[in-house]
Amino acid sequence: MRVLETLLAAAAAAAAGASAATVSPRQAGTITVNLGQTFQRIDGFGFSLAFQRANLITNMSDKTKQKELLDLLFNRTTGAGFSIIRNGIGSTPNSNSDFMNTIAPNNPGGPNAPPQYVWDGKDSGQLWVTQQAVNLYGVKTVYANAWSAPGYMKTNGRDTNGGTLCGLPGAYCQSGDWRQAYANYLVQYIRYYAQSGVNITHLGFLNEPDYVASYASMQSNGQQAADFIRILHATLEREGLGGQVGITCCDSMGWGNNANMLNAIRSAGAEGLMSTVTSHTYTGGPNGAANYRNPVWLSEQCDLNGQWTTAWYQNGGAGEGLTWANHIYNAIVNNNVSGYLWWEGVQWPNPNTNEKLIRVDNTTNTYQVSRRVWAFANWSRYVRPGAVRVGTSGAPGGVRAAAFRNADGTVAVVAISSSGSAASVTIRLSGAGVSGASAVRAYVSDNTRNCENTPASVGADGSITGSVAARSITTFYILPA
Repeated sequence: MRVLETLLAAAAAAAAGASAATVSPRQAGTITVNLGQTFQRIDGFGFSLAFQRANLITNMSDKTKQKELLDLLFNRTTGAGFSIIRNGIGSTPNSNSDFMNTIAPNNPGGPNAPPQYVWDGKDSGQLWVTQQAVNLYGVKTVYANAWSAPGYMKTNGRDTNGGTLCGLPGAYCQSGDWRQAYANYLVQYIRYYAQSGVNITHLGFLNEPDYVASYASMQSNGQQAADFIRILHATLEREGLGGQVGITCCDSMGWGNNANMLNAIRSAGAEGLMSTVTSHTYTGGPNGAANYRNPVWLSEQCDLNGQWTTAWYQNGGAGEGLTWANHIYNAIVNNNVSGYLWWEGVQWPNPNTNEKLIRVDNTTNTYQVSRRVWAFANWSRYVRPGAVRVGTSGAPGGVRAAAFRNADGTVAVVAISSSGSAASVTIRLSGAGVSGASAVRAYVSDNTRNCENTPASVGADGSITGSVAARSITTFYILPA
């Protein structure tokens, strides 16, 4: 109830003390929210800490700035309020360059020999940051994702440059069948995190299986993935982790290959052993709502090529904040995506691209924040894990709207304008026994504001009035009557 009471008090204070900003509305429009029309459940919004990027936070010697970085990522009042962390499960015998070291660096002598696990208590900086996210900010969804098995478990004898897990269909190795050893290895990683107070909730055994990289990478087709899913699922069940950890697949480079792999997994009867469908979109995204029995995450998105920018809107560039506010909308509304994850939350200045949300330089103890952080904030702060997308209709021209009912009863209406002028809006709640709103706060991100308060009010009839600024994303956070 504290969330609702705070919302009521804040709304009353805003109505009493705030003066409305002057706008020149293009036109008025009514957004009708139908709480009785439901779509997908939302798992949340997040980012990755893989390849030692977490160390940029853990190694920040200025502890005030270290806390600022954590707040920018996880705080629901001053930052993005992210609710999902994606960590990389290391496979490399060392931490040279930005490699992620494995917990089993040495070949024990065969797949049936006792493994020689080694835990450094750091996990490339990921453990500490994850502990802070869980303990200080209440993050509950931790996705552990392996780019590769250790090299001695694979057909090419190394964790880099592709190769396939020994023992899978079509992947014979003289050293034997390493499938069960790999499943045990993944479970041991989960145990280490549990011993450190962190429960891993999602587990991926593949990353971009359709791409051979010079860094950690491992190939697989759908039949091979189905084969391993059966083994991994049985192992999790046997270890008492079946109710805690869900299996994801397949984090392909693009939606087309991911769909092909999932069709093969379905044909093999293993789809029901998964919890979540995960995919990247570098070689193509989904086209319409996905047809899977499990929730769908776009588990890695970013602009890999554009030069670093902190702009909200200049010319609709690939790295701008408004561009990504719209990308998230397309994924959630047009493709029924339940989870949306950026690639890296933080990264050093080079390469000078937009693959990170925050650029961090440990040598100078400085950082720079992209406006993409605030594009996410307008979603992630107010559309919380467990929310359900509900129906909307109507909106002023140039404005797109989406609505969600959170588990605590609050409603978030996200409105995005791509127009060059502001628009007045009226929001009406209906359905599911709701006849209107009793309180509202509104937050806007645009060229001058970063998820900041903007005037909105509730009328005598329970309808909400407010405005959507030019080229902005505005979230109306509502307490139904």
